Amino acid sequence: MDLGLTGRVALVTGAARGIGAAIAAGLAREGCDLALLDTDIGQEMEGVVAEVEDLGRRALPAAADVRDFGRAEEVVAEVVERFGGLDILVCNAGITRDAVVWKMDEAGWDDVLDVNLKGCFTYAHAAAPVLRERGWGRIVAVASINGLRGKFGQANYSASKAGLIGLAKTLARELGRSGVTVNVVAPGMVLTDMARELPERFLDAARAETVLDRLATPGDVASLVTFLCSTAAGHITGEVVRVDGGQRM
Repeated sequence: MDLGLTGRVALVTGAARGIGAAIAAGLAREGCDLALLDTDIGQEMEGVVAEVEDLGRRALPAAADVRDFGRAEEVVAEVVERFGGLDILVCNAGITRDAVVWKMDEAGWDDVLDVNLKGCFTYAHAAAPVLRERGWGRIVAVASINGLRGKFGQANYSASKAGLIGLAKTLARELGRSGVTVNVVAPGMVLTDMARELPERFLDAARAETVLDRLATPGDVASLVTFLCSTAAGHITGEVVRVDGGQRM
């Protein structure tokens, strides 16, 4: 299937590793040039840039904290100057600071809400004028099934991902008449490097919740994100699509 993405320009936050790196590679395979944003553009980011360029596409690494409102404006301007425009925004950057609510401190709450939720708003705010002017665009936010169901020990994370869903649905209403679709991908447990550092019992419990008897890979999530960015998904907006192997079915 031709996804109609050749020559499109995408900005992916949290692109240096894991799900973000897989999304960047997936979009590059379909012909997108990539702006790759992360707090660290060291060795891991160099590997993502090399993969994008090996696929024949251009890559622009950018160092930024997604909470920085002014920096978001600068990054979008840099992307437009370098590539001539911006068509796709994937808000993937996220962190965890897990604790039960009676042990969670204010900083643990604020940091997660600021990165996971404000970070998406910050880049949507910066990108929206460009997408509206072009009359075509895609925004995809990477949330979590825990934003749909809650999770013990993750009041901050679950709230931030639930907030992403509300934000995305609002953006879908506000930007739809400008030809911009906005959707949410909600993974279950994904086998990233960070997940592999968890005690095996947590991975086993998540796997047992699935009906496919396996956890998602970053590529599983990237495939759906790439589709939602495509022309083939042009009449899908305001949706939350789970990638969880039936974990929340």
